[in-house]
Amino acid sequence: MFLVRIIPKALKKVYGAPCLKACLSVFEYFQQQGAAYPGAIDLWTRNFHHVEQLYDYGSSIRKVMYTTNAVESIHSSFRKATKKGAFPNENALLKVLFLRVKELETKWEGGHIQNWAMVMNQLLLQNELKDRVLKYLE
Repeated sequence: MFLVRIIPKALKKVYGAPCLKACLSVFEYFQQQGAAYPGAIDLWTRNFHHVEQLYDYGSSIRKVMYTTNAVESIHSSFRKATKKGAFPNENALLKVLFLRVKELETKWEGGHIQNWAMVMNQLLLQNELKDRVLKYLE
């Protein structure tokens, strides 16, 4: 029950915390709630430094970094494209996936990221990222 219902809700709060201090507080509560599942808690605890790194950036940048909607959309599209097919060889499958990528590229052209202006401002405020961002804006 914990793994299916509590973990996603708790992790949404961890990732959505406004600052690192709040994130750590929510994560501590998460650890207490999941004490009956030491394997899951240990895995998150050992790798939590990856989550902490997100808090080096502003909230808008964090949301872009941890949101998986685009990836999930691509996976869903690939499943639909390959669901009814029987492929005689690997190249046939790769061709179908390539064509699907081209369709998605056309579909998403001109798409936008929510609050992009704020994301861009936060990226430009990061000294270690500013040069990279400006390079791609030219």
